[in-house]
Amino acid sequence: MAVAKRRRIDTVLITGASSGIGEALAKRFARGGHALVLVARDRARLEALAATLTAEHGIKVWVQASDLTRPGAIRALAGALKRRRVEVDVLVNNAGVLEHGPFTSISARRHQQLIDLNVAGVTAMLAQFLPPMCERGRGRVLNVASIAAFQPVPMLATYAATKAFVLSLTESLAEELKESGVTVTALCPGITATHMLSSAVESNSRLAKLPGLLIGDADQVADEGYRACMQGAVICVPGAVNQAVTLASRATPKWLLRRITGTLARRGT
Repeated sequence: MAVAKRRRIDTVLITGASSGIGEALAKRFARGGHALVLVARDRARLEALAATLTAEHGIKVWVQASDLTRPGAIRALAGALKRRRVEVDVLVNNAGVLEHGPFTSISARRHQQLIDLNVAGVTAMLAQFLPPMCERGRGRVLNVASIAAFQPVPMLATYAATKAFVLSLTESLAEELKESGVTVTALCPGITATHMLSSAVESNSRLAKLPGLLIGDADQVADEGYRACMQGAVICVPGAVNQAVTLASRATPKWLLRRITGTLARRGT
């Protein structure tokens, strides 16, 4: 009598997993039967989410509270997982911060915080967890970027620039690792109903007047990101409206795109 071969359970590490798209991605990977490593600064929220996902899906969930912008934090995270003998098969770089407003009204410290997490943090996570995947000849990466990565965005200048970095890095690595067994995907959502949007609305009340059509649902974004990651797609832009905007931005001359986005930003201030 043939013995059925047990399916290997992949372990997924998700940063920024305590809320928003990160939490939605954790729920989606849990439904897929994956073991999870949840990373964020808020341990209490992570533990509550872990308990819920374990109860609902019967999966193994590890919680690792960490501020990824602190020197040595990512190396310490990798060390803690190694001691627990946890191999990361799928890396989801979701942790990120946003600041809305004129560049000159934002402090130098805040600009640096965006760069530290959105750029340096993503790069350091990849440098830490990508080599072992390549050595094993299998693995997946999902980097959460934004449709802001495709065009200049006045009033979100530093944020958009950091997401352009993430998109460029993703596309480069996807091609570089094409024959390695490791895939790299960029998830580029538009405006999504998360705590990040709520915080932006507090600093600019005009954002509260955005049409509902332009605001995505975090669960739907997570569903599309999950499918794209598992299929090894390079770029995933959730939602028909966002896809149209992205295609238009790539086809529009840069000078005209700057003029359009600049005019819209000035009218919105």
